[in-house]
Amino acid sequence: MKELFKANRGLALYLVVANVALFFGFRVWQALFNNFAVEEIGVGPAEVGGIQAIREIPGLLGFVVGFLTLALAETRLMALSVVVLGLGVTLTGWAHTIPMLLFGTLVMSVGFHFFVPANNSVLLMAVDKGTAPKALGQLRSLGALSALLATGTVYFLAERIGYRGLFWGVGGMVTLMGLCFLPFRFDEEGLPPSRKVKFRRRYWLYYVLAFLLGSRRHIFTTFAIFLLVREHGIPVQTTALLYLVNSLVNTYAYQWIGKLVTRFGERWVLSVGFALLVFVFLGYAYIPHLSLLYALFVLDNVIFGTSLAASTYLQKIAVSEDELTSNLSLQQTLNHVSAIVIPVVGGTIWTLFGARAPFLMGVGIVVLSLILVQLMRVPPTAVEKPRECAKVRA
Repeated sequence: MKELFKANRGLALYLVVANVALFFGFRVWQALFNNFAVEEIGVGPAEVGGIQAIREIPGLLGFVVGFLTLALAETRLMALSVVVLGLGVTLTGWAHTIPMLLFGTLVMSVGFHFFVPANNSVLLMAVDKGTAPKALGQLRSLGALSALLATGTVYFLAERIGYRGLFWGVGGMVTLMGLCFLPFRFDEEGLPPSRKVKFRRRYWLYYVLAFLLGSRRHIFTTFAIFLLVREHGIPVQTTALLYLVNSLVNTYAYQWIGKLVTRFGERWVLSVGFALLVFVFLGYAYIPHLSLLYALFVLDNVIFGTSLAASTYLQKIAVSEDELTSNLSLQQTLNHVSAIVIPVVGGTIWTLFGARAPFLMGVGIVVLSLILVQLMRVPPTAVEKPRECAKVRA
């Protein structure tokens, strides 16, 4: 990000502020959701699985982002996404029934899932291949920093103003920030003059890994905290503390992961991440001790940062930069194809076979991912010498 700040301070500041706003709103929603759903509305494992599955429908439609950028600049799409996410967080606070909770969740999800591919695409087109992993890691660390602010907000204010008050206040603030971003436009220099929606056979491994990364992620995000709340009865303050620790650790861990990708390559980093995930899922299946489950929860969130290697892998094998946005958005679609099914299947097998079953399913997915990632190859010419960052005038 230092190179981008030097080349184009306006674009760099836009990326920083937009990421902080969006991830602050999302992390507040995430920290509150399970306790709010269980305590205020009384949902069970099957219902929460269904809600989480439907929440991923906008991610399934992520490929639409590639088509939207044929007519709409990525930066403008990012601002609109922040507005929509803020509205969704606000609507969640009005929920008194499962359908109302589902509606607010779905609106929030549209904003989140349309923001991410546009955001990643802008950064990858603006920096060179040699520094992209570091820059992407630094940008994700800003998301962790905003999550730190969000979980601190939940911890100190949840009892004082209630779950609904937090949803309303944070949702309104994020919506306002997104509206403030809308007037800003950027004249692109050094970036592709147009965008292409092009999907290629040579990207097949990238597509398959995107699908498996989605499967692995949604098993854990759907059922890890839910297990801690339902089976161990942890309060919302503990949930907030877990996300607080995650945010503190990831503020540095994501930058470190970006450096590791630069030094050792995408295949090595993803291999280590998947190998560690086997132990994380086995731990949630068999370990009854809360302290160890907390540690594994934090470790999983650190490992999730290795997924940035999939995006930089695409950047290195891409035929041209003007295909990045469409394929990053397709990555999100493929990432969420399984997410439509996995939470429902996981909730069902939890009900039938117990809390251990979804996590054992995760072990199988992780092992398959570890095998496939060994096929990753990056052309020698893909690692460029540092070049001047693309400039974008505010």
